[in-house]
Amino acid sequence: MRVSAAVIVNERDELLLVRKAGTTAFMQPGGKPEPGESPSQTLSRELWEELGISVDAEALRPLGSYTAAAANEPGFLVVADVFATDIGAQQPVIGAEIEELRWVTREDADGLEIAPLARENFLRAEPRYRGQAAGCVCTSVSKLVALRSR
Repeated sequence: MRVSAAVIVNERDELLLVRKAGTTAFMQPGGKPEPGESPSQTLSRELWEELGISVDAEALRPLGSYTAAAANEPGFLVVADVFATDIGAQQPVIGAEIEELRWVTREDADGLEIAPLARENFLRAEPRYRGQAAGCVCTSVSKLVALRSR
């Protein structure tokens, strides 16, 4: 299953996660494409529908394609085109399909059910998973995003 997902980090280095209606796991905002949409167009639309956040598709920074176990569909894999974006002063609000939203730190993640895509790639707390690149061990989500956007 192919999706587009966002990495949105606030000034406190918290990652925005959502829990969709009828599900238990928190995940990055985003979703499945409509016919003819590019991955960035999909994410721009989903952010507006789910959270009332307006982001131009061209302003999204690609972080790459990630594969993980699907959180809400046992036995399936999700392939996510992941983008970082700065939402400025916009405040996300619960919209279509969303039951709950949270700003989460790596420490908060230990007490929550988090989708494998977010947990394995953006919320790992162990030092060996902190985005080691060019001798730098990243201790924050925002530093990890900066490394992955190079």
